[in-house]
Order: sequence, then structure tokens, then C-alpha cells
Amino acid sequence: MSFSQHATTFAGRPVVDAQAGEPLPEVDAPAAWRFSFWDFDGSTPEGLDPKFAAEFDRFLDGIDCSAVHALVLGSWGYAAFADPPIAQLCAAADRLTSLEALFLGDILSDECEASWIRQDDITPLLEAYPRLHTLRVRGSEGLRLTPVRHEHLRSLAFESGGLPAGVVRAVVDCDLPALEHLELWLGVQNYGGDADVADLEPLLGGGRFPALRRLGLRNAEIADRIAAALAGAPVVGRLEELDLSLGVLDDAGVEVLLAGQPLTHLRRLDLHHNFLSQPFASRVVEELPGVAVDVTDQQVEQEWGRYTAVAE
Repeated sequence: MSFSQHATTFAGRPVVDAQAGEPLPEVDAPAAWRFSFWDFDGSTPEGLDPKFAAEFDRFLDGIDCSAVHALVLGSWGYAAFADPPIAQLCAAADRLTSLEALFLGDILSDECEASWIRQDDITPLLEAYPRLHTLRVRGSEGLRLTPVRHEHLRSLAFESGGLPAGVVRAVVDCDLPALEHLELWLGVQNYGGDADVADLEPLLGGGRFPALRRLGLRNAEIADRIAAALAGAPVVGRLEELDLSLGVLDDAGVEVLLAGQPLTHLRRLDLHHNFLSQPFASRVVEELPGVAVDVTDQQVEQEWGRYTAVAE
């Protein structure tokens, strides 16, 4: 799998593109604004791309910032070299006073592979935007987070080909009383995904995030070990949705999961794009009547092994 299409909706709103240098399109309904500036001529310096910074400032000058509730940021120059505009976003917090949802890195594979996308410490964003209820981040090169308390964050997602264990532990250690949706694309060790089940134990033990109802541990090289841990994890009992998609989960891993605690209370179980055999995929659906089970797009192991949907 590669990221081949930009987000068309975000935080329940249609995405409207703001083209650098072009007049802003007119909108007659609530929208998520998307801003992107891709530029690479071989001379782009490291750090914040000055061309992006200037164009983003022009965008902010041309829009009613107080009416921006959702913002999608695509390429910030060439994201393999340029730093994300976190400081610039934080500096604009006194203008973007209504911002509630932010997608940092809506970048396609042909613009920059996910594993190449440079990130940074995202803690200042959570501190600068106390009203934020949705944060989605793509890319993990240089990604950092310090455990923080945030009163209003309801949805947090990290898309990566390899999520560092330090980031996983920091997420689990955050104090997020309103968090309902958590999505971690754990990825593979070769691309920095060195987290293991032990890093998730405080979460799986049910002692974190009292409002959590939707949990995604996706794109995981350690999918079978995660399934085994979830078989007896207290957090599962209060979930409505469990997402283990995009990984290398096989029949044995799902069998351990099914042999554990009941899953019939779930509204949805997402196992798509794994390595289940067709007979076993059908068995999962049959054993969980009333649960919307997605077992589509199962993969077949090749001679070179199994791969998560997103790595590079």
C-alpha cells in the first residue's frame, strides 16, 4: 500500500484545497482547509523551508483565521529535507483561535515516502492549541513527544512505517481524559518501529484514557504478539472498535485472540490487509455475529516473507 490520494474529508468536514499563489476558493459550508507547497530544486536548505513559510503566511493573511476549525497540512517543501512547520503553527495560535482539528503530513508517496517524512517534537502543538480535539500525524523521522495533559483531545493518530518506542511510551504516558480514538501505526523495526508489547502494557491494562472506545494498533510487524496480549487485556472490554489492520497477522494470531476474552460486545473489528487464510477469515466472521468484521484484502505470504502495508 502507498499513500496515493489526499484526504477528501477530515474531522467530519470536506477538504478544500488552498493553492499557493491562487485566490482562495469560496466555501458555503464548514470545511477543512488544506495547504501544501511542494518545491524541490536541489538547493532547498534543511530546516523550515523559507518558500513554504512565506506561502503559508500569505494563506493565513488571506483567510479569516478565526473561522478555521480544521486544517490539513500537506508538503512543507520537500518533507524529506525540510522540517515540519510546528513552530510556525504555534506562532499562529493567537490567530487560529478556533482550530480544533489538525492533520500534519497529508503527503502522498510520490511526494515523499512515509518513512522519509521529517517530523519533530509535536508537544508544542498540544500546548499551543488547548482546544484541539483531533490530531493526525504522518511520518516518524525525528518524531518526538513529551507526555502532556490535554483536556480536550478526543482523537490521536500516528501514521508511520515505523513508530519509535519512545513515542509509543510517551503517548501512553499522556494524560488525555477525553481521548476516545487512538490509532498507532507501529510499523517495522527496519524503519524505526522498535516498540514492543511491553511499551503498550499501561494502555492494554486499562489504566489509561478512561474515555477510549476506538483503538487501532495498525500496520504492525508484531501483530501476532499484540493479538495475544489483547486476548486478556482489560482495555478490550470497554472498546467499541478494535483495528488490527494493515499488518502481518495470521491465523494463529487471530486464533489466540478469539480464544481469549469475548469480543461480541464490539461494534467493529477491522482485520483487513493481513495474512489470514480464506477459511479462517470466514470463521472469524461466523464466530462474531453482530460484529462488523472486515477481513477483506488478505495477503499471501511470498518467498521473501510478509510485509506491513506501509514500511518505506
